[in-house]
Amino acid sequence: MRETFHSQLNELREQLAEMCAHAAEAMRSAGQAVRTGDVELARRVQDEDAELDRGRDRCEDLAQQVLALQAPVATDLRVVLSAVYCTNKIERMGDLAAHVADHVRLTHPDAPVPAELADAFAELGRITVAMAERLVELVRHPDACGFAELNETDQKVDALHAGVMAAITAPGWSHGVPSAMSLALLARYYERFADQTVSVAKRLDFAVTGAIPAG
Repeated sequence: MRETFHSQLNELREQLAEMCAHAAEAMRSAGQAVRTGDVELARRVQDEDAELDRGRDRCEDLAQQVLALQAPVATDLRVVLSAVYCTNKIERMGDLAAHVADHVRLTHPDAPVPAELADAFAELGRITVAMAERLVELVRHPDACGFAELNETDQKVDALHAGVMAAITAPGWSHGVPSAMSLALLARYYERFADQTVSVAKRLDFAVTGAIPAG
């Protein structure tokens, strides 16, 4: 019975890790589509978002089986409950990556991002993908310092987001109000993606320590 239980816990962790990896790849592809204006790649990101929905459902079904049949306690219970919480956050990460990709479709045939902001959005993409990839490691190899690490990285995303907002609201902005509004939403999607990774890391810390970290 205990072997089955631990096998199910390991399976739950692996499913969660696979969801994180899928979210990371979705944001990587979405960012590439933004950099290149690749509408077909953007459409693929949107089409593949349904896989994260299915991943969430599989994780929740397995977690419910574990809770109903194994009655876990202490650390094991925290792992199961944290997984249920995290699946919804990771599924939201996929939605946000799809929103980034949708920006490419909505702006086509124009460039998704003006040249003066290309570096900022490229960096937003690089950092957010790295944050999601770090979650894969934290799910498979729990580390009580994961939240502090990703929370610190999130400050860089916030700074980039603030820089984009400053640029599009500056008196010298030359691309018009519709462009500014569209770019504000795009930057927000990256910023919220990063926030979701921090939320997942916080709950993973809780599964290890039994205390939700402050911040």
